[in-house]
Amino acid sequence: MMNTAIALDRGRFDGDDPLFSRIARDLTEKGWSVIPDALPQEMAAALSRQIQQDGEQYAPAGVGRSTDHTLNAFVRRDHIRWIEGDTDAERSWLAWSNRLRLFLNAKLFLGLFSFESHFAHYRPGAFYRKHLDAFRDRPFKDGSNRVLSIVAYFNSGWFPDDGGELLMYEPEGLEPLLAVTPAFGTVVAFLSEDIPHEVRPARRDRFSIAGWYRVNGSIARQIDPPR
Repeated sequence: MMNTAIALDRGRFDGDDPLFSRIARDLTEKGWSVIPDALPQEMAAALSRQIQQDGEQYAPAGVGRSTDHTLNAFVRRDHIRWIEGDTDAERSWLAWSNRLRLFLNAKLFLGLFSFESHFAHYRPGAFYRKHLDAFRDRPFKDGSNRVLSIVAYFNSGWFPDDGGELLMYEPEGLEPLLAVTPAFGTVVAFLSEDIPHEVRPARRDRFSIAGWYRVNGSIARQIDPPR
């Protein structure tokens, strides 16, 4: 299944939210935010059940977009399934993501327009080497106009020996500034163009959602997001 950027319901900003306020403050001060136990419990449980039951629908993840898309096992070895809003759990996730979008647009004026996300399964030994999710020098090339990245984790009882940490770096840093344990319910958000990151090899099955908010890159007859 190809990924689809979903133009979320415009909705309206419905006031302050302590969790979203913390994310906005962190993004302003640091460019990234890591919050344990951030997801609503019922939604997290439903997403966890689905992500672990849909194994046959996953496909090897690639790198690049559109005509540049290719499989590269040297760079990444996770398996993914794009979220289209086909189940109650997916719709709850998209609704939560949209509330966050509206909040950040109201507070930080980010102009977030569309959203894409997928389930990710890292089998034992799988990894994703250091990379950026977007590049300032080509913000609209092949729809790569990602502004904000978000990751949510669904791994109960995760121990340090299980590996699979998300390593986050300063833009020019050689050593990670932070190692995030992929524990159940943790949410990570960071500026897509500013934070290099990687996923260390996991020693057990590792489940997550990765998502990206994008600005509207429609130009003339080239409509964005592509459908």
